[in-house]
This record gives sequence, structure tokens and C-alpha cells, in this order.
Amino acid sequence: MPPLLALEGVVAGYGAGDILRGVDLTVEAGEVVCLIGPNGAGKSTVLKTVSGLLRPRLGRVLLDGEPITKLSPRERLGRAVVHVPQDRSLFPAMTVWENLLMGAYILRDRAEVRRRADRSAELFPIVAQRRHDAAGSLSGGEQKQVELARSLMLDPRLILLDEPSIGLEPRARRTVFESIAGLAADGRTVLLVEQNARSGLAVADRGAVLESGVVRLTGTGAALLTDPEVARLYLGGGTQQNPDNPSPEPPSGLVPGAERTTEEVPR
Repeated sequence: MPPLLALEGVVAGYGAGDILRGVDLTVEAGEVVCLIGPNGAGKSTVLKTVSGLLRPRLGRVLLDGEPITKLSPRERLGRAVVHVPQDRSLFPAMTVWENLLMGAYILRDRAEVRRRADRSAELFPIVAQRRHDAAGSLSGGEQKQVELARSLMLDPRLILLDEPSIGLEPRARRTVFESIAGLAADGRTVLLVEQNARSGLAVADRGAVLESGVVRLTGTGAALLTDPEVARLYLGGGTQQNPDNPSPEPPSGLVPGAERTTEEVPR
């Protein structure tokens, strides 16, 4: 069986500049895969390429082995690929319940919409608890939970999460990562981009280090968490990254479960 998602030699960017310079990545059904790496490595660009917000210049994106590279974002929604962006995307003046129902705007079966709404509220109790409140009155962590609940209204096979914990205080961050674990337990497949690499890898089955537009290292979440070079460069241990040169040398001291790719970055 092919993987649920595969990127093959994807080259993509903005204007004349390529951010992704040959990305190869697979995500198996039922997995949580976390992309980590320095700022500017192209992590969010990967998600945009998968969801159709960005068309790659070269390479292919496949879902269940079938190319979706030329499909529009709407068509990919129809294939149950849902993108939860980094920025807060709720309508602040609308109620929590109204925001939830907005996630099913392409559905016509009202009974099915109700069933999915009830299931989302079951997985994310904040939806039921604050259903009549304006979404803008919720805390940042509560709003992110509503966004995750809304993503379930399309019964997604693949959920793309871009920096879900950004800007949240520690308790809210923990709640968000618990919610991601809940999505996995519900049988969802998640491709996660997370600047808080330690927390992202802790909830992930597998991780991938993206650097200079290519995948440099892959492995289980546990293996990457215990790799000393990954810890030093990406998990806040040892020498800090230079923000003016956010692409350090690729990790070298690997532990079982992690492997470095052999591709050279195109010049």
C-alpha cells in the first residue's frame, strides 16, 4: 500500500525564489509526523504545498499514490485534506458553535453535519461548554481547540497543523498537544509543523528535520528527541542558533531510529 501522503522532489517557493529545493517526505495513514527545523527552512511552505495554497514548480504531491499536484485547494478539501493555519482563523463576533458549523460549509446533509458537530464537541468539550459565547472572548488556547474541532467537520483523513502552540502560555500549549494526541487516538493522520520542537516530537510517531529546503534527517519522535545534535541545534540545548544564519550543519551523531538523507542541497 502506498503512504497516505508523499512528496517527491518538491521544489516550490514564492516569486523567483525557491524555498523548497527537493523535498521528499512520506506520511503513513494514522501517523503523527512533526516537521522541525530552523526559521526559513520551508516548514510552512510544505503544508501550503500539500493543501494546494502553493503550486510546486517541480515534483509531485501524492495522496494514496494518486497525484494531487494540480488540484485546487477546494478539490483537496474534497479529498479530506484540511489545513489549520498558524494565524487564528475564527470569526471573533460569531459564536463558538457557529464557527464550528462553518467547517462544514461544503456539506449539504444536515443530519451528517449535526452528527459531526456532536462528535467534534465530544472530542473538544470547550465547544459545548462555550457554544453560545463569541469566539473572540475565548483565550488563545481555547480558540485553537475550536479550530481543531472545526477541522473535524470535514471528516479529514489528513490534518495539516501549522504552529498550533505559537503564542500560547505553557498550560494552553499542553492542552493543545493533548488535543493533537486525541486526534491521533481518533484515527486521524496529522502532519505537524511546530517551532516548539521538543513538544512536537514528543507527540509524534515520526519526525523530520527540514533544513535549507530539503529533508536532512528523519526518525521516530523518540529517536530525534534523544539525538544529541538534534537537541543541541533544535531543542534548545547547548549552542543557540544564530538568527542571521539559521541553517546550521546537519546533525551527525545519530541514534538508532534516525537516519540522515544523502541528498545535497542544489546550488
